[in-house]
Formats: sequence, structure tokens, C-alpha cells
Amino acid sequence: MTRPLKIGITCYPTLGGSGVVATELGKLLAEKGHEIHFITHSVPFRLGQFHKNIFYHEVEVNDYYVFRYPPYDLSLASKMAQVAKMQQLDLLHVHYAVPHAICAFLAKQMAGDGLRTVTTLHGTDITVLAQDETLKDLIRLAINSSDAVTAVSNDLISETRELLDIVKPIDLTYNFVDKRIYYPRSCASLRNDYAGPEEKILMHISNFRPVKRVSDVVDIFAKVAEHVPSQLLLVGEGPDLPKVQHKIRSMGLEHRVHFLGKQDDVAHVISIADLMLLPSEKESFGLVALEAMACGVPTIGSQAGGIPELVTHGETGYLSPIGDTDDMAENAIRLLQNERLYEQFRDACLKRARTQFCNDLITAEYERIYYRVLGIEAHIPQPVCD
Repeated sequence: MTRPLKIGITCYPTLGGSGVVATELGKLLAEKGHEIHFITHSVPFRLGQFHKNIFYHEVEVNDYYVFRYPPYDLSLASKMAQVAKMQQLDLLHVHYAVPHAICAFLAKQMAGDGLRTVTTLHGTDITVLAQDETLKDLIRLAINSSDAVTAVSNDLISETRELLDIVKPIDLTYNFVDKRIYYPRSCASLRNDYAGPEEKILMHISNFRPVKRVSDVVDIFAKVAEHVPSQLLLVGEGPDLPKVQHKIRSMGLEHRVHFLGKQDDVAHVISIADLMLLPSEKESFGLVALEAMACGVPTIGSQAGGIPELVTHGETGYLSPIGDTDDMAENAIRLLQNERLYEQFRDACLKRARTQFCNDLITAEYERIYYRVLGIEAHIPQPVCD
């Protein structure tokens, strides 16, 4: 029998797709008997209650008076090495190349060559940071020094190779959802709080950054609402929120738009939606579209980044050119006005999420990568997802 592993995981512990995936992966690995050590500056928000085989190690920054900025990166590298030595970790799995993979590189020098490192690229470290010439060499070093590198979409792999001239293998490991959490729920009472019996609910969930094009969400909704009685639910917070609120007021839509702020239990919230709107101009994967898919909610989105690898156009949703809100609105209206077509899309969403992006499948892929970099012969059964 293959021995369980001791794995250190570092991610951004606050709201965000990478932190969600890293935390959920750690929980799933712990369920399979592996010992998981989260090494972060605060408890990952999805970690929640006590979990067997999961430990948390807080990174404390030395705010020495000579430092203009507290050196978090160095504190993190030092903590990684300390935990690796004290807990005899087999490997560090870090999410994002900068700063986490660089910190893992330093930790490996301190802890010894027996420690292995796996880096998962989620998007912003490539699509934004790698565009900065002053950071390119650092990101390239982070990737090339990792024992294994994974990315959440083929589009991200291609962009990484193009921007950084990376030739080493990069494993494709899509994001996933836990099928025990994300499934269609009966939330009639919650739905009634926001929409009448004859109204549809459109939803957008994001961090409200410019790349999410939340103004496009409002434009799409306004066009849909002219033909289909509907309400819009906006979930999350971010820098573009005030601008979006102003636009909604100027268009006279404030009575039809509801701001729900940040939500931890989005599975319940998504279950009351009829459509998810994701018109982003950059999206390495689009985790929220997968969460919606798993709850039986089709996505109206853009042909950006990895979204086409997730959303099958004309089957689990519709995709349009970035910024083409007219086409997105027409697609939304088509689905909302055709009950039979909508049910076909809903069924296709559930099937695709359960068979292609289920937690068992992706967790097994990560396990194979771990054992491979450690040089351990391991037979990881191929899960059957349905």
C-alpha cells in the first residue's frame, strides 16, 4: 500500500479562486489520509471547522523598524523551511508563482534537497504579473525551479510558454468542485426574497476588478429585462463596485438589482439563479462558472482565456466575443424564453460538472503528480465520476 504523504500548502487564504481550490484540495487530501499543513498568514476562509489530518501554521512578519515594508516573503520562506523540517514534509504545494514558488525555492535551500516543490499557476501570476518586465525573470526562476508545475487551463499553459519561454512540462489540472457541496438545492424561500414567481434571476459573482467587466453585466441585464421579467444579484466586493452602483442608479435599475456582498456559502446562493453572467476580458479558468454548472445553472460568458475549455458553447452555456453585450443578452433571452432548451442546458451542465470536473478526478491527478516528483511508485485508481 502506498504511504500517505505530508504536504505543505501555501495559498492566498482570503477570497479568490486559487485560495478556494487550494483549501478544498487540502481538505480532500486529508480525507484520503494525507497529512496537510497550511502555511499562510491567516486561516484560509474555506477551511472552517476542525478537520482531521489538517494543521495550520501562521506566518508572522517581523516588523523591524529598519524595514520600510515588512518582509512577508522572507518570513514565509523561513516558516516553510521550519515546518518542513519539524514536520518532515515530503513536499510543498504552492499556489501562484510569485511570491509563493519563490518562497518555496528558498525554503528548499534551507530544508534540503529531500523537499520537493509543486507550483500551481492560477492566472494572475502569468496574465498580469508576467507582463511586467521587472518580474519576468523572477517568475521564470520560480517555475523552472519547481519539481512540477501545473496550470488550470490549456490557455494558461500556452500563455505561460509564450510570455516566459518556458519549455519544461506543465501538467494540466483543471479546477474542480466538491460534488457533495455543489449540487442543485431547493431554495424556494430564499429565491422568493429576491424574485417573484414569474421572474428570472441572473447572477454575477466576482471580486469586481476591471477585468471582470461588471459594467457589461449591468448592460446585459438591462437588455434582458426589456424582454424577460427578471432580477439581478451581484455577489462580491471590489474596486469597481462604486462605479457599478452609480451606473445602476443612472439607468434606473436599482429596484431590480440586489447587492449580496461577499458570501462564503455560494452553493446555496447560486442555486436560486437561472443564469450566471461571466463577461470577463481575462479568465484563466472561471471557477464561478464551474460552481454554477455543478448547480445546474448555465453560463452566459465571453470567449476569454480558459472559459471555452469549461463552458461548452451551445450546450452548457453561450459564449460571445469580449464586450459583445448584445449577443450575450440575445443568448440569455433565448435560454430564458425556451423552457425545453433551458432544461437541456441544465442537464448538460450537471453531467459535465460531475464527469469532467469532479473532486475525485482532480484530487487523484494531483496525487499522481506528488508521487511522481517524489519518485515513489504508486497506483492511484482512476475514479468513476457520475
